[in-house]
Amino acid sequence: MITLTTRAARQVLSMHTAQADAAKQLRVFVETGGCSGMEYGMSFDLPKADDQEFESEGVRVLVDPTSLAYLMGTSIDFDDGLHGKGFELKNPNAQSSCGCGKSFN
Repeated sequence: MITLTTRAARQVLSMHTAQADAAKQLRVFVETGGCSGMEYGMSFDLPKADDQEFESEGVRVLVDPTSLAYLMGTSIDFDDGLHGKGFELKNPNAQSSCGCGKSFN
């Protein structure tokens, strides 16, 4: 399961309202790249047949099967403070992550 904090959900819902296609949902994924080997990604997308769907804080989250293996148990927060980094993923499966918080291995 992937969970969102209240702050993250509020930001996602705000961004979702601003985009044109209400049928799209939050997709969380991993792809190769970044300074640690894998990097996180988020976008709004339509569901695909093999997606796993979760709901957290009123937000529906889509994850493809490959990404789910890396992301299971991850929580997503949003920090918009003075030194905020935006969305922050806390992944219990990551052995290490880079300083920017956007990539891991």
